[in-house]
Amino acid sequence: MAWKTLDDMDLCGKTVLVRVDINVPMENGLVTDATRIEKIVPTVLDVIAKGGRPVLLAHYGRPKGKVVDDMSLRHVLPALQDALPGHTVHFAADCIGAPAKQAIAAMGPGDVVLLENTRFHAGEEANDRALAAAFAALGDIYCNDAFSAAHRAHASTDGIARLLPACAGRLMSKELKALEAALGKPQRPVVAVVGGAKVSTKLELLGNLVTKVDHLVIGGGMANTFLVAQGIEVGKSLAERDMADTARDILSKAKAAGCTIHLPVDIVVAREFKAGAASETVPVTDCPADAMILDAGPATVAAIAQVFDACRTLIWNGPLGAFEIEPFDTATNAAARHAASLTRAGKLVSVAGGGDTVAALNKAGAADDFSFISTAGGAFLEWMEGKDLPGVAVLLA
Repeated sequence: MAWKTLDDMDLCGKTVLVRVDINVPMENGLVTDATRIEKIVPTVLDVIAKGGRPVLLAHYGRPKGKVVDDMSLRHVLPALQDALPGHTVHFAADCIGAPAKQAIAAMGPGDVVLLENTRFHAGEEANDRALAAAFAALGDIYCNDAFSAAHRAHASTDGIARLLPACAGRLMSKELKALEAALGKPQRPVVAVVGGAKVSTKLELLGNLVTKVDHLVIGGGMANTFLVAQGIEVGKSLAERDMADTARDILSKAKAAGCTIHLPVDIVVAREFKAGAASETVPVTDCPADAMILDAGPATVAAIAQVFDACRTLIWNGPLGAFEIEPFDTATNAAARHAASLTRAGKLVSVAGGGDTVAALNKAGAADDFSFISTAGGAFLEWMEGKDLPGVAVLLA
């Protein structure tokens, strides 16, 4: 993939419209986790350092084209100001028109402008040309630093990029490089870990991965569906029995593509789903009829570790068990820590993404040692599914 970055653009004296993702969690009008805000800081400071004037385009929530006060980005302004000490952050009460133009005209050296929620306009999600043109009229250069919004062809991610010189911001560039290293031109062998509750929600993902990776580790509830497909009884475990034929198709596709699928060989079972519930480890073929599978067993973890040892690249999406409650987080924690150790030693390139995945790796204390962790959610999954992301494709045009 070839895309322009801030280094390819002459920003001096230019107004740079920077699409960012600051869709942060809030309670009682206060930001409770400023991680997404902190991640855009390098791009904002780089624009300023190169003589540009950063003007931030962003969405918040799902107001569906209407002005909703609780979803106004002015609530995010204090946290954004805290992240940019020494720089004044102005707020414009609209993302187009006179309010936006006036805020931009009033900028001094080193100032930043945050425009109001782009989704207050119905044309945003419709990728309306007129709205994209109204955005473009505000600046000279477009910079997309929101990979997490790149899977949507919206006016602020696709339309505007067709009207102005466009580039990727620092965060977007970092994400694209990591993803290219994981699936585009990876060091082989490649292993993917896919967990989660249901096969039905990750059909496209599994179908794409078996043609791209050398090993596929399937965990969580979806592993139970594959076990059922092989005639193995799973008791009261979560399983999509109506997806058994689909699971068999995926197994056949993997075999034809030369991808080895790894399923649990031993399991941790319990009679109730709660923290500290009495549990036992049994061979995968011996699940009691009145029990449910809540985690992979130690022999499975050891087998997964051996696969990691033999591979050079790891892509991870989804936990191996019910990681939210102890002791059913054991397999996920152990596998994650082993991957982190290999990454620290320079033996593995490890890329992970998805909400549950990030939470699980943080819980395991392994996240900091992974090569890259994407917080992009839907965009990360669609990339793993092999789909073109409009907000990325337009930068490559």
